[in-house]
Amino acid sequence: MELLFNKVFLEHETGNHPENRHRFDNLTLTNSKLLDGEPYLELIYSKEYQKIIRQACISSIPLDPDTLTSPGSYRAACAAVGAVVQASKENNFALVRPPGHHANATKPMGFCLFNNAALAVKNLVNKGKKVFIVDFDCHYGNGTADIFYDSDRVLYFSTHQFPFYPGNGSVQEIGAGEGKGFNIPMPLPAGAGDDVYLKALDCFVTIATDQFKPDYVCVSAGFDSHQNDPLGELQFSIHAYHQTGILLRKNFQNVFAVLEGGYNPEWLAKSVNAFLSGINGKTLQSSESATKSGKLVAEEFESNFRTLKDNLEEYWKF
Repeated sequence: MELLFNKVFLEHETGNHPENRHRFDNLTLTNSKLLDGEPYLELIYSKEYQKIIRQACISSIPLDPDTLTSPGSYRAACAAVGAVVQASKENNFALVRPPGHHANATKPMGFCLFNNAALAVKNLVNKGKKVFIVDFDCHYGNGTADIFYDSDRVLYFSTHQFPFYPGNGSVQEIGAGEGKGFNIPMPLPAGAGDDVYLKALDCFVTIATDQFKPDYVCVSAGFDSHQNDPLGELQFSIHAYHQTGILLRKNFQNVFAVLEGGYNPEWLAKSVNAFLSGINGKTLQSSESATKSGKLVAEEFESNFRTLKDNLEEYWKF
């Protein structure tokens, strides 16, 4: 797996906002030629929605208090979509901004204009493929969950701090209609470390491998779950991301990734490289220790974990 990046992503100007161009300062990047993402927008977004986003960007009008735009934002956002579609074809990692997993089919929010991951996944689903989405961002990917909430072609698994922005992602939100049982929200208490995250991940990777049997795996890679990120209170180390890469590499053939959160430039770079090392079969070189949850955090996790599995037992064998 290699990084797909283009300097067009730096044209999304947000000033001193946490989601800014300096997130990539500690990464060594080369310019990739990317697919044009704009034609893929119609897979989810109406022409009217596209026009609203485009016009807001021209005038640098915020889409909400958290979601800023600039004249270069629409071009960057379309390029981000193209990058993740390309990543899905090449088993690569689209290192993009703006991120996407909070945007649903009708509303931009949480720094996100278009849902990059969902568009690439929708493209695959329309071709008859099944997709397993792994989202380890600190925040629940409410937009992705909403877009596929009634689909049995997409198994969406999210670990996220709870309660926290955007406010949903409880163990009761397991899908609807044909998609009942295919939305798997694993809420984590503030302070959750590598141990509980990896326990949950291993469980649902096994479900996906043995029972769902996806054609592709899409990773919504949000590194704001790292213990040194300024926006979250989870306590992951880069060992969690390395182990995630190893686990996905061992279990699936077609895996692609797209960047979501991660707002400490130093640790974003280390986290991205740790994930890449894991999925590419390389040893992790780090002095950072793996993290373990405290007793109360572990107990809260186990309670949530049991309830989630109880809610899903009608649909999956544990």
